[in-house]
Formats: sequence, C-alpha cells, structure tokens
Amino acid sequence: MNKRLQFLLMIVALLATVATADAQQSADPRVADLVRAGKLRAALPLPQYTKDPVTGEIRGHGTGTVTVQIAHALAARLGVEVQLVGYPTPTGVVECLKAGACDMGFLGINPSRAAAVGFAPPHMLVPFTYLVPAGSSIRSVAESDKPGVRIAVVRNHESTLALSRVIKHAELVYAETPDPTFDLLRNGHADAFAGALPPLLAYSTQLPGSRVLEDRYGANIHAMAVPKDKAGRLAYISEFIEEAKASGLVQRAIERAGQPGIRVASPGNPIAQK
Repeated sequence: MNKRLQFLLMIVALLATVATADAQQSADPRVADLVRAGKLRAALPLPQYTKDPVTGEIRGHGTGTVTVQIAHALAARLGVEVQLVGYPTPTGVVECLKAGACDMGFLGINPSRAAAVGFAPPHMLVPFTYLVPAGSSIRSVAESDKPGVRIAVVRNHESTLALSRVIKHAELVYAETPDPTFDLLRNGHADAFAGALPPLLAYSTQLPGSRVLEDRYGANIHAMAVPKDKAGRLAYISEFIEEAKASGLVQRAIERAGQPGIRVASPGNPIAQK
C-alpha cells in the first residue's frame, strides 16, 4: 500500500471518528445516556418472550414479537443495540426499572404500576376473555360469575387484575405463569381460563373441543415504561410511540407478528383505551 493511499485511509478513519463523536455530542440530551452506553436494555415479562435453553438468548413471543420489533425500531433511531431481558412476571419488570437494571420495559398500564414507573402512550390493545373446555355451559363472562365456578388466572397479570374488578361470586384459582394456569383447566381443576386473547387462541389448539368466548371483560393496554425519575427519556419515547402509530409502524409490526385480535391503540388518555 503506497503512502498516499495510507494517508487517504487515515483521513477517512479520522473523519468517521469525528462524525461519530459529533453524532454522540449532538444526540438528544433526553436520551444521551443511552447513546453513550450504546445499548437499550428492554425488559419483557412472560409470556412475551421465550428463552433458548442452550444459549439463554431471549426472543419475543406472542405479543412480545410486536414489542420487540418496536424496541428494535427505537434502538435504530438511537443508533444503539437492543439487549432483551426477560422476567417471569410484570412485577419483575417494574422492579428492574425501579432498580435501574433496565432502561425501558413493556407492561400493561394500571394505576398501581403508574405509581412506580412512567408510562408512554399505549401502542396496542389486547382483549381479555375466557377459554372454556368442551361441553362447558359458560357462554359469556357474566355466566361465569356464579358460586362454585373456578376461573384459572395468572397471578399478578394484567388480565387477572382486570377480572378481579368485575368478578363477585366465582373463585379465582391462581398459578404463577401461563402454562401451569392452562394445566389447571386441562386437568379439570378450573372451569375457565381467563387471560389475553392471543395466547388463549393458541392454548385452545391443545385442548380438543375447547372454545374462546366472543365477549370480553377488558383489555391489556400495552405501553413502554421507564424509571420514574427519567422524565426526559419518557418524553422522547412518548414522541417516538406517537410517530410509530401515525406512520403505520405499529400496525406493520402487528401484521408481521400474525397475532389475531390485537389492534393499534389510538392517541389520547390511556385509561380511555379500554
């Protein structure tokens, strides 16, 4: 390599270094810490992810395939990499955010969580309903609310919190995660399985003759959440989410995920989205 070419390559490398430094210095101050770190630590609760038993790699699953696409879009806008972190419950995601162990997370909006973390505008809604076994006499949510009826639910899940506000007489039977909750129904220890529509449709294929009810008792309002003390980051992400909805990015993510029953959240008050 001649000296002239070496000199030109050196100049190119120097200009690239300067450009990178300028980009970092000119990064929006609300997210400058994420740009400096070079990564976006995004937390997901079950059942939004699966974990490779060999490599330990976290991948989006179910509605998580939508949220992971959105996380990657945000990271691309920031010019950083995504690092997915999985937790068995939404409470774990909240604790992660409070401890500063993750930069943002995906959660269902509810008043108790809003007191602990900051929520961006919602990006999608997931209806709540029931899966009932073959031969069940339960045709609606109202028909299930009777003494002696047992409803299997995931402890601390948004669908369970919503159901607890409307059920007066039926008994809620708890499990810690979705698979054992489904086992309660499959093994005859519950008369219905309450939860989000997409996973219930998937579980119905494993229980011949079962059916998913047509009516709903609520919806999971999905949103990005950040630590409570990160007001600047929240403002930046809120702008990103509104743009992502308006541009069709969220709708395309839902379509690519192939998740039936999910719709894009409209702008406005998150509580009014239910």
